[in-house]
Amino acid sequence: MSGESAAVAPRTAGRGKLTPQRERELYEAVLELLRERGYDALTMDAVAARTRASKATLYRQWGTKAQFVVAALRHNKRTTLADIDTGTLLGDIREMARRVAADSEESTGLLHALLHAGQRDAELLRAVREVLVEPETDVLTIALHRAEGRGEIAPRVPATDYLVHAFMGAIMTRPLFEGTHADAEYLDRFIDAVVIPALGLRVPDGPDDSRRNEPGGPDPGRSRTDGSAPAPPEEPADR
Repeated sequence: MSGESAAVAPRTAGRGKLTPQRERELYEAVLELLRERGYDALTMDAVAARTRASKATLYRQWGTKAQFVVAALRHNKRTTLADIDTGTLLGDIREMARRVAADSEESTGLLHALLHAGQRDAELLRAVREVLVEPETDVLTIALHRAEGRGEIAPRVPATDYLVHAFMGAIMTRPLFEGTHADAEYLDRFIDAVVIPALGLRVPDGPDDSRRNEPGGPDPGRSRTDGSAPAPPEEPADR
């Protein structure tokens, strides 16, 4: 655990009341500094200087740097997946990917910094999991259970245990390999190439598949369940 995180024990008693506007200013400042300097170089002194706040006030409100950062992440989190239920697993996964992609350019760098610092700060790593990872994991798990109940996927498909890892890998590594964030189009292609075959999902063949004729949409010749080669085209009848 970092020295600053351990230096001051968390406190709840005696906390002064901040206005919502002032609290928002402090949260925005700590996240700005986190992006600019990284977690290790982020200090309460820097936040206090940028916001013209008392360092004692910051410690009184949040206790530790890790708690302050996590509170800011929770407050500023714009993406929620909890209400997603489209009626199909594929619809749920595509909508989850769409929402995550809308925020990925800003959030990926932040998450990289936090995970790097979390290797040396157990309190921070635990908080990142609780605030940023576990809520999304729970939503995906519920969607998978619904799909099993509807017969869309077989019970206990091995790939379900690694779906979150695969998505996180796709989102976190695209900037490294391609120099750009994981946008919606990229994640749609990832779903088609990786998620659908891994789960054995059956993609609708009828007109209800709105993406079938879109660029990058599902290949109508591709096997829907086992990844096998598409059937050859039928020979024209002799005239």
